Amino acid sequence: MSADHFIGLISGTSRDGADTAVVRFEDERPDILHACCTPYPEALARALDELLALGRCPAEDELRELDRSLGRFFAHVARQATAEAGLAAGDIVAIGCHGQTVWHDPGAQPPVSLQLGHAGVIAHDTGVTAVTDFRSADLRAGGQGAPLAPLLHRRLFHAPGEQRAVLNLGGIANLTLLAASGEVTGFDTGPANCLLDAWARRHLGQAFDPEGRWAAGGRVDDALLRRCLEERFFQRRAPKSTGLERFNLRWLEARLAGLETSPQDVQATLAELTARTVAAGLEHGPRPERLLICGGGVHNRDLVERITRLLPGVAVESTAHHGVDPDWVEALLFAWLARERILGRTQDLRRITGAAEPVQLGTITRPGPG
Repeated sequence: MSADHFIGLISGTSRDGADTAVVRFEDERPDILHACCTPYPEALARALDELLALGRCPAEDELRELDRSLGRFFAHVARQATAEAGLAAGDIVAIGCHGQTVWHDPGAQPPVSLQLGHAGVIAHDTGVTAVTDFRSADLRAGGQGAPLAPLLHRRLFHAPGEQRAVLNLGGIANLTLLAASGEVTGFDTGPANCLLDAWARRHLGQAFDPEGRWAAGGRVDDALLRRCLEERFFQRRAPKSTGLERFNLRWLEARLAGLETSPQDVQATLAELTARTVAAGLEHGPRPERLLICGGGVHNRDLVERITRLLPGVAVESTAHHGVDPDWVEALLFAWLARERILGRTQDLRRITGAAEPVQLGTITRPGPG
C-alpha cells in the first residue's frame, strides 16, 4: 500500500461521544485529513450510564441491544466523517473501531475487557471492512489488554538521543516511556478526567470543569489526598491498567467518609491526585527530558500546571508541538492499528502490557448481508 485511507474511531472512558479521524497513509506516514467528535445521542448516553451504574461485569443479554445500537451509531459517524473528508466509502480500506469500553478487568479469571460497537453492523451499514476487538489477543497472550497507545507513540514521538515520555490524559491517564535507545514501556497511572468530570457533573451541573478553573480555586485536602494515595493500584508496578470499574464516584465517596471537605476542595484534591500519580509513574524509568501531553486533559490548564510543578527541569508540552493534534491521537491510533491488522503485522506489547509474545491486534469483519 503506497497511499490509502483508514478511519479510526474510539469513545474513551469519558464517554462524551465518538472521536473519529479519517487518515491518509502515504507509505508509513499518517496524515489526518479530517477529525471530529460526535456526541452520543441522549438515549445512548443514558443506556451507557445505566449499564456502568451496575458496578459489575454485565451479562451478555444486558449487552446485546446496546452493542448493536452503538454499532449503528459508530457506522453513522464513520459515514458522516467520510463524506466530510470529501471521500466515498470505496475510498476507505477499513474502519478501526475501538468501541466503548464497559468493563475492563484483566486480573479476572478468565481476564475480560468488553468493548461495545457491533462489528457486523458497522461493516454492513458502511459497506467498509471493520477492524474491532483490539484487546482480546493481548489478553489471551497474558497481557493487560491496555494501554495500546504506546505502540503508536513510539512511531510518532521517539527522538534518538532524548529521553521522552508521552502522557495521555483521557478518563484514565496512561504513560509511554520512550527511551533514547528506542525501547518503549507504558502503563496506566490512574484517574485523569474520570473523577474530575464526574465530580463536576454532580456539583457544577456541567460535563467538565473548563480549564480546571474550579479546581484551581480550591485547596488540596491533605487527609483526602493521603486516603486516595493509599489505593493499592498506585503501589503496583507495571504492567498495569485500570478503568471506571475501580475509579468512580463510589471509590471517591468511600475515601470522603468522615471528612468535611468542600466540593471545590475535593476537585482540587482530585487534580493533585492525578498530578502526583503521573509524576510517580515517571519514576519507573530514566527521568524524561521532555513530556508530551495528549488527550482531553491537555486543555485543563490547572492540571497541566500541577504536573509541570512536580517535574522541574522537564519540558512539558502538547503533542501539537510535534505535529499531532492532542485531541486526535487516540483516533489516529485505531486507524493505524486497523492498517497494521490489514497488513497482517504483529505487535510486540511484551514491555507494555506484559503479553508473553507478539500478537496481531484486531478482528477483521468484511461487509455482508444482514
